Amino acid sequence: QEQLVESGGGSVHAGGSLRLSCAASGFNISYYDIGWFYEALDQAPGKEREGVSCISSGDGNTYYADSVKGRFTIIRDIAKNTVFLQMNNLKPEDTGVYYCRGPRGQCLPPLFGSWGRGTLVTVSS
Repeated sequence: QEQLVESGGGSVHAGGSLRLSCAASGFNISYYDIGWFYEALDQAPGKEREGVSCISSGDGNTYYADSVKGRFTIIRDIAKNTVFLQMNNLKPEDTGVYYCRGPRGQCLPPLFGSWGRGTLVTVSS
């Protein structure tokens, strides 16, 4: 069974760091684009999750949302079959739930299929 499981969230002060993990099972991440998506805690119903960062299969090209450029780094560890999101210099506005899935297009959230439980990131000022 193909599955992605998120972990690594937590509570930090502004300026702190976290490293999120997206562990894959049942398939090899080398052959699939993988992305991290963000949902605010007070997100309006029906609003699409935001693509934070994505990494493409093969050449490993990366995409970052403007809000996280220079602070977040997406890392693909083929040996561990895991995609990490290194989050540095965290801001209170980064607070939310982070999910990983295969993206639609460059880094849009998929329209179909199920989402995992995500991992909660809380950044206090």
